Amino acid sequence: MEEKEADIFARMRTGELIRKEDPGYEDFGTAVAGTIQLCVRMNAEATDLNDVRNRLSEIIGNEIDKSTTIFPPFYTNFGRHITLGKNVFINHACSFLDIGGIIIKDDVQIGPRVNITSENHPLDPADRKALILKPVTIKRNAWIGAGATILPGVTIGENAVVAAGAVVSRDVPANTVVAGIPAKVVKEQL
Repeated sequence: MEEKEADIFARMRTGELIRKEDPGYEDFGTAVAGTIQLCVRMNAEATDLNDVRNRLSEIIGNEIDKSTTIFPPFYTNFGRHITLGKNVFINHACSFLDIGGIIIKDDVQIGPRVNITSENHPLDPADRKALILKPVTIKRNAWIGAGATILPGVTIGENAVVAAGAVVSRDVPANTVVAGIPAKVVKEQL
């Protein structure tokens, strides 16, 4: 790996602002193009759930535990910053924008059409094409309902439930249920 590659990818992991004119950005673009190709092939050609798990392991660069199930189609733009725990279930048509990092702990359930993004852009129009990267963490035994959206920098607490269609822009406390746009605590679990 060339030094400029290591620099841009290391900067992504630290959450630094990334701009198209930064040294190494073209290497990042090449990596994204490769990931998109692998996702297209996985979604079109995978013959069973083991095949999906193996192909997604290749995309993320780590072996996914056999207790984890992913239903295709599944979409990601980078893949290398996704961490999946054991006994995770990801339903159909989920999209993970993981450049800033997505960490999913054990026993998490993710409903269909869930969007998780660790990427944002500055509000300043002159700098709008830059990337702001903040990791998303979903802790053990959380349940993310169908069509929910989890935004950059959010942590979903242990045993928490995100209701279907919710847009989560702030951390979700453990043992709570959040719903709405923006998501707010509607129930505390015992």
